Formats: sequence, structure tokens, C-alpha cells
Amino acid sequence: MKRLDALAFCARSLFAQRARTLLIVTAMTIGTAGVVVLTWLGDAARHFVTGQFDALGNNLVIVLPGRSETTGGAPPLLGETARDLTLEDADALLRSPAVRRLAPIVVGGAVVAFGSRSRETTVIGTTADFLPVRRLSLAAGRFLPDEANVCALGATVCTELFDAKSPLGEFVRVGNRRFRVAGVLASGGMSLGTDLDEMVALPVTQAQALFDSPGLFRIIAEATSKDAVQQAVTDVRRIVTARHDGEDDVTVITQDALSSTFDGILRALTLAVAGIAAISLLVAGILVMNVMVVAVAQRRAEVGLLKALGADASTIRSLFLGEAVLMSLLGGLGGLFLGELASRVLPHFAPALQPGVPLWAALAAGLVVLVSGVAFGTAPALRAARLDPVQALARR
Repeated sequence: MKRLDALAFCARSLFAQRARTLLIVTAMTIGTAGVVVLTWLGDAARHFVTGQFDALGNNLVIVLPGRSETTGGAPPLLGETARDLTLEDADALLRSPAVRRLAPIVVGGAVVAFGSRSRETTVIGTTADFLPVRRLSLAAGRFLPDEANVCALGATVCTELFDAKSPLGEFVRVGNRRFRVAGVLASGGMSLGTDLDEMVALPVTQAQALFDSPGLFRIIAEATSKDAVQQAVTDVRRIVTARHDGEDDVTVITQDALSSTFDGILRALTLAVAGIAAISLLVAGILVMNVMVVAVAQRRAEVGLLKALGADASTIRSLFLGEAVLMSLLGGLGGLFLGELASRVLPHFAPALQPGVPLWAALAAGLVVLVSGVAFGTAPALRAARLDPVQALARR
């Protein structure tokens, strides 16, 4: 039998049993859509997290007080440390030829107020180099010029305190201190769980005085190039160890290491979730096998007639296997369509998700569907091929 004739035969057989075919195709569609959507969600989450790290800046080296991270939570949070990082430590790191610039960081929470308006916000103490190190931009004014009592406002804080009025030159109260607004940050969105639009930036020494905290939360250094990152790490450890009486008591993390770690974890989680979702395809495959076994029993006379007309066992086997594969492929295509549709619609409600199912996920889901159809359609096809033509025609 020619391949085109075999395909037409399979299609007519499926159409003759529309209810049965619809049941199997629907099961395969739901299973495939589940695999595709969950794989897309995991992959979109992975791209979002790695994108957050990429948005931090270029070739960054993050220095934290303490030899290692000792508490849970979103990294890099630390427990108690034996020795604080200081501004003198930060200045000393600039002696490394591999470090282009750096920004010392102090973080705390305080109430910022202007007139009768006030709100709780995150306060970051840093220097003017924080702007290029973190690849941020200004909407107006200057970012922490060389003056003691200045500040820069995030976009949301500026809007809530001043509405459409320009805040430049106005004085706001942060905690128990007054600062003149020197600049307004452009809208930057979320970065590693921190909303940059809702922060107030102060000179690092003013933030230390405000929070009565002589130590630094961390130091963010920018290496001169990607190739210089490891040299910067080595120099940071050497310089800090020399300043801390020979004790290596800091944690040095590179941006690439953080990004690669999270990328590997989320990739593994994506594959694990996709594997769990693929169980639904296993169930659908078992349904294919059961229905095809029933179909063979119901079509014994048809099989006997085909054999009487000269069809050999391999032809019979190919026809029944073709029906199983065809139903699986129809379900797979339906599932891929639904999965792609979901990946285009859901980002409208969650803009952080990247639209579009990755090609590898679509190809993997299609391959699983095809393998499922072949695997679970083989046994009924073999059973049909082994039928004796005389007994089959007699329906025994």
C-alpha cells in the first residue's frame, strides 16, 4: 500500500470514530499544552532573573562583610560579621588597576517628608559613581554632587511628594535631617526585588550618620573589562586582607557567578517541572493504547478482509500504528497552539514574563508526543498484525 493511500486510510478510520478520536486528541492537547506552558513559565522566569543580574551593570564585583553568607533569604544577605567594611576599605580598593570605579553602599529605611506629605522609603547611602556603576540615569538635576546635605529622589517618591512640581532645590526631611534635592532618577523599575523608583539616595557619610552605622552594607566595584574581573577579585581579597590584619573576612561575588548560578538552578527547575507535566502525556498515551486495543477488537473483520486482499502483517501494523501516531500529532499540534497562545496572552497580565514559547521547548514537547504515540500504539498494532485472517473474518 502506498504511503498516501495508507495516510488516507488512517484519516478515514479516525473520522469514522469521531467521538473516540476527539477524546484522544483532547487528552493529548491538554497534556502537550501543560508541558509547553510550564516549560515556558520556567524559561521566562530564568530569563527574568538573569536579566535582573545583567541590569545591575557590567563586570561587577560585589564585596560583602563576612567570610560567607550565613543566613537565608534573597542573596546576598549576611549574618553577624566580625569586622565591618569601611569607607577607607572602599578607597583602598581603587589602588587595584583592575578596578575602574566603585560605589560603597549603606542601606536603611526612613520617612521622607515634604510639607504635609510623607512616606516610608528605602534610603541608599552611596557616592556619585553609583550612577554609572549601576547603569542608572537621571531625569533631572545631578546625582549627589560634592555637597554634604543633598539627595536624589526616585521617580515614584518624587511624584508622591511633589506631584508635577520640580523638586530641584527644594528641601526634604529624611529621618531627622534635611536635604536639598539635587536630582531625580529616571524610572528604573525593579532590580533584584528593590524598586529603584521608591528610593532616596544620600551621600554615604550622611547615610552612616543618619543610621548610626559606621560600616558599609556592601561595596560594588566595576572591573575595567570582563577579562579583568578575576584580577579584580584577587586584588580585592589581597587589599582587604592586608587592611584587616591578615584576615580574609569578606565575601567577594562576581556578577557572572551569581547569574550563572541562578541560571543553572532555574534551568534545572524548568526541566523538572516540565518532566512532572509530561506525566499527563503518559496518561494520554495509556488512553491511546486502551482505545486502540478496543478498536482492534471491534475491527477484526476489517483486519481479516485486508489480509484476505493481500495485506501482510507489516502493512496492518503500519496502519494501526499510523492511526495512533496521527491522533498524537493532532493533539500535539493543538497543545502547541494553546501553549503559544497562552505565552502571548499571559505577559499582558505579567509584563515581566517574556512572550513566546522557546523553540527548544516546542520541539521537545513535539518529540515527546510523537514518542508517546509510537510507544503506546505499538502494542495494539502488533496485536492487529498477528490476527489470523480466517478467524478475523469469522470474528472469532
